[in-house]
Amino acid sequence: MRTERTNFQFGQYRSLAGAVRVLFAALCTTVAVALVAQQPVPAPPQKKSVLITGGTVHVGDGRVIDEGAVGFRDGRIDYVGYAYGVKATYDTIIQVVGQHVYPGIIAADATIGLEEIEAVRASVDVEDIGRLEPEMRTLIAYKADSRVVPTVRSNGVLVAQIAPRGLVISGSSSIVQLDAWDWEHAAVRADDAVHLNWPAAYQRSGWWAEPGETDTEKKDERANKLEELRSFFRKAKAYAQEKAPENVDLRLEAMRGVFNGRKALFVHANAAKEISEAVQFAKAEGVKRLVIVGGYDAWRVADLLRENKVDVVLRRLHSLPMRPEDDIDLPYRLPALLKERGVRFCLGYAGDMEAMGLRNLPFLAGTAAAYGLSAEDALRSITLDAAAVLGVDDRLGSLAVGKEATLIVSAGNVMDMQGNRIVHGYIQGRRIVLDDHHQQMYRLYRQRLEQGQ
Repeated sequence: MRTERTNFQFGQYRSLAGAVRVLFAALCTTVAVALVAQQPVPAPPQKKSVLITGGTVHVGDGRVIDEGAVGFRDGRIDYVGYAYGVKATYDTIIQVVGQHVYPGIIAADATIGLEEIEAVRASVDVEDIGRLEPEMRTLIAYKADSRVVPTVRSNGVLVAQIAPRGLVISGSSSIVQLDAWDWEHAAVRADDAVHLNWPAAYQRSGWWAEPGETDTEKKDERANKLEELRSFFRKAKAYAQEKAPENVDLRLEAMRGVFNGRKALFVHANAAKEISEAVQFAKAEGVKRLVIVGGYDAWRVADLLRENKVDVVLRRLHSLPMRPEDDIDLPYRLPALLKERGVRFCLGYAGDMEAMGLRNLPFLAGTAAAYGLSAEDALRSITLDAAAVLGVDDRLGSLAVGKEATLIVSAGNVMDMQGNRIVHGYIQGRRIVLDDHHQQMYRLYRQRLEQGQ
């Protein structure tokens, strides 16, 4: 008995020692992963001038410069042209022969930095409570150190409009650059637009795989919603005419810019009836600048949009048609249809898993190029035209002297998932880190496979 007990105890000790080794190994692995998967530190302000030369320069306005060069200092571009035309001296010269230089990609109507894991409610901050809440500011909720941000940035998306979701008036968006310590440093343009979800004219039962019948709107209920909007806008307009109101109303203060032109009104609508109603509503209520978001039927009312100088942020192209009777490739052709009709637009990525999927925005432009747009017009839809729709084209969107040096260099076509490989990235002249935890985990476990473990 004594021997058996001793052996049993020894076996326990051996098991315990084994458990400790396993636990220690797991802890080491966890620490190693944590050390590897670090957030990139935001780059410091540009101190030395840089010349990127020898590559194909895609200006963003439709022009392409073979064997071109882009120079910048103090965060601003001071040369764009052929490589042989450079006369100034630069501290750093980067040869990119065989590669492509582009403006940084701009994402409109995005939720990056507002949601980390879509399935974890505590990490999602895209919607608040209420109905008419223009005072809700996405900027102060923006998480600059989100782990999603580097994964999007490493694919060329360097600037984004952070937009709210839900409600009737869901809040005010802001435009940020994606390399910052916090939201104050990230801000490019604070509170650029108020977002309104137009009451749907039609509703469909079922779900995307098995859609049901399309029902007409509930007239009384919808009429009440529209009247509520008219009443709110008229009250806000009257308030905006008071320079120093005696009783400050935060909701109405947030609407002030819509009537003086400092803010745009982004109306989320898809059906032709909804879009037409929104345009007429904006005109009647004195809204200075209107942008339609979604715009599935925008090409059907293109004359109305063009005459009223209304821009469009197109819905995600990689999606099913809205109606069973529509051509299966209609979503892919929407950019070309709007281009033919003279309506300015940019591409959006709203929908399921939109924050993490935003990295695929350049590939939507590639699809547009395959379905009717020229390659450079497709590029404009995520660079210069995107900047124009967001009202920051004086600073961003193209490679032009005087603009911010926010640009990328890709080893191949940035709009082609097989050719896209970003090798250099700059935001405001600061060279950013293009690494992310996806790449870090790939290297970590590739090394494990190479070691045969």
